[in-house]
Amino acid sequence: MKVTNVERIIVDVPFTPRQQEITRQSVYNWSILELCKVTTDTGHVGWGETVIHYTYGRVTDDAVARTIGQSPAELMNEDSLGAGLQMALFDVVGKILEVSVHRLLGTKVRDWTPISWWCSHSSPENWAAEAAEAVAQGYTNLKNKPRPWNDIVAQVDAICKVVPPHFHLDLDPNGSWENAANAIPIIKKLERYENVAMFETPIPQDDILGNRQIRQAVNRPVAMHFGSPPFLTAVREEVCDGFVIGGGKSMTMRQGQCAAEVSMPFWLQIVGNGLTTTWDAHLGSVLTHARWPAISCINMYSHHLLTQPVQVINGHQRVPDGPGLGVEVDEVAVEKYRVPQEELDEHALYIHPKPRLISTIVYPDGTCIHMEHPSAPGTYVEGVRTEILEDDGSQEWQDLYERVQKEKQVVSRWEG
Repeated sequence: MKVTNVERIIVDVPFTPRQQEITRQSVYNWSILELCKVTTDTGHVGWGETVIHYTYGRVTDDAVARTIGQSPAELMNEDSLGAGLQMALFDVVGKILEVSVHRLLGTKVRDWTPISWWCSHSSPENWAAEAAEAVAQGYTNLKNKPRPWNDIVAQVDAICKVVPPHFHLDLDPNGSWENAANAIPIIKKLERYENVAMFETPIPQDDILGNRQIRQAVNRPVAMHFGSPPFLTAVREEVCDGFVIGGGKSMTMRQGQCAAEVSMPFWLQIVGNGLTTTWDAHLGSVLTHARWPAISCINMYSHHLLTQPVQVINGHQRVPDGPGLGVEVDEVAVEKYRVPQEELDEHALYIHPKPRLISTIVYPDGTCIHMEHPSAPGTYVEGVRTEILEDDGSQEWQDLYERVQKEKQVVSRWEG
């Protein structure tokens, strides 16, 4: 069997309406995917998917050239090929051999894998609405992004009022709580809520003493991205209870097996739409300690690009047993969302223009910090909120926007 063709298709799959609002200051370009369609001389076709503005590895022209004329089985374990191409090779090899991808990865230990809803930083109202939608869609877990420019306690409180007791929140400050002295009081306030299940990277991961202090002081698990600090250091210094793992197939399997050796759980964080979420399920089905809900962010997309959308039941998705990935790509939807060739740049890529917005962080005393994109200006204060100022066409808005671009941060008093 030889690869005879690799077609790369750029699609732009709209996010759901609320996610369009939430992500317009952060990950709005994650809607742009590159699909890889691999054809072999046996007549089989495999599909893969890359979030080109986020992935651990894009598919390059060189990777495609290396693949043409070669056996897909010889190359499929090479992470350097990029996310979508590697996935497509596994899909086509499974179809040729008439076995499921999880059989190519190892021994299946679970038929259903846990999966989480995902949401970026936003208002308490948006978080609560996303959580309610997650419950309605069969999820039992939400991972979200608390930030010092929003009232974290108010956000969590809003969610807990609309979800059942068994619904869990995994909170990921991405290190923005700065240090243990700042983080521990925040965590203690959030621990009062039964729904709060876990904290990921509350402070920078290279602060070994601070992370160890946090883990000793709190009664919720702490997760950290695998590899920072080095794995053996993380285990020896007891800085976390488990890991966030992702990347190419070979890296993911190696990290997952390392975690298993020390009996530490983890979640898979490999972001994408329907194909990627299915790929996550195959990986999670053979990795013994992939016990925490995986993060694929599929809930953001308005269409899964599959003829049968991924279904979540009681917080889990079923691992397909059909040949390859075990799902069928909806080629009608692919054509609907395909980006026309003339809209691609010289690198055959596509990107949304940056929205013209001003983020205004409003503190309880009326102090405001205006900036183009929200960022942590200092220690978290209860009652803080962020207002998004749209371009209303006024000279006043334009003047402030130009100042923000030049000065990065503009301080004023709230007049809203």
